[in-house]
Formats: sequence, C-alpha cells, structure tokens
Amino acid sequence: MLDQLLQYDKDLFLFLNGLGTPTWDGFWMFMTKTRNSFPLYVLLLYLSYKNFGWKKTGVILVSVALLITCTDQLSNFFKYGVGRLRPCHDPEISEIMRLVKSYCGGKFGYFSAHAANSFGPATFFTVLFCGKVRYMGFILMIWACLVAYSRIYIGVHFPLDVFTGAVVGLVFGWLFAKLAIFAFQKIGT
Repeated sequence: MLDQLLQYDKDLFLFLNGLGTPTWDGFWMFMTKTRNSFPLYVLLLYLSYKNFGWKKTGVILVSVALLITCTDQLSNFFKYGVGRLRPCHDPEISEIMRLVKSYCGGKFGYFSAHAANSFGPATFFTVLFCGKVRYMGFILMIWACLVAYSRIYIGVHFPLDVFTGAVVGLVFGWLFAKLAIFAFQKIGT
C-alpha cells in the first residue's frame, strides 16, 4: 500500500514537473526564494502594528519566529528520520525530470520546509486578521500555494512532501495564532 502511494506520488511529480517550460522557470525560481517574500513580511508587520499596536506586534513577532523555528526543525527531524530522497536525488527519476535549480539541495526531502514555512505564517496571519483586513487570508493562501508548488516545479520535492509540509504549516499556524490571541488577552491593550 505504501509502495503504491509512493509510486503515485512519483507519477504525479513527473506530470507536474514536466508541465514546466523555460518561459516560466524564472517566475517559479522567484517564488521559491525565501528572500523574495520580504516585502510581504514587511507589509504584514505594518498591518500588525496598525491593527494591534506595538505590544501585540511584539507578541506576533515572537510567535512567528517560534512558529517558523518549530516547523523548520520538525521538517529537518522528518527529513533525516524518514530518509526519503528528493526527486533530484532519486536514481529512478532523476534523469527524466526537470531540475530548474543549479543544485538539488540536501539528500532528503520529506517534508518540505518551504511549504510548512509558507503555510504556517499564512495561516497564522489569516486567523489573526480575520475580520480586520479584507481578503488577507485569500491572498496569503494563494502566496503559500505558489511557494509550495514552486518546490515541485523546480524539481526538489514530491507532491506528498509539499502536501505534508502544507498540513504541518496549517496546524502549527493555527495553533500559534491561538496562542498569540491568548497572549493578547493577557497583555490587554
């Protein structure tokens, strides 16, 4: 059963990765680079201050830092614990897939830290800004999906790696948002 699931995952990866074209490579490389999300994070910082003030923005900064630390470290734990090869290191498919990057990354890829670290903050701020900033949740979830899909497109993660990372990000993002809201109640206005 697990072998069949992993084979479906490889087949889906080859299909999705094979849809890529040199015309779109630059866009997906842009989406996959963490530093390119910096303007979004600056906007979220500004909106946090505008909607919650300095004290609560401090709680938000600490919460997001802990959120990303947790999802990132959990991803590393799973990568080395599970030991599933990245597609670009998998001898069964590495010769027939598209690798858009000049390098493949670490040997193991389950689960995607990029997916977890984009869906985590997206969920966190969606919960926090619910009813405060119109369309914020929609925009953040689209951004998280684009970042997550970029990992398949460029050839460094299987769909199951990305899906698992997204679920981990969603769960941890929700949990940390609820903890931040609880902290808001303790510090008052």
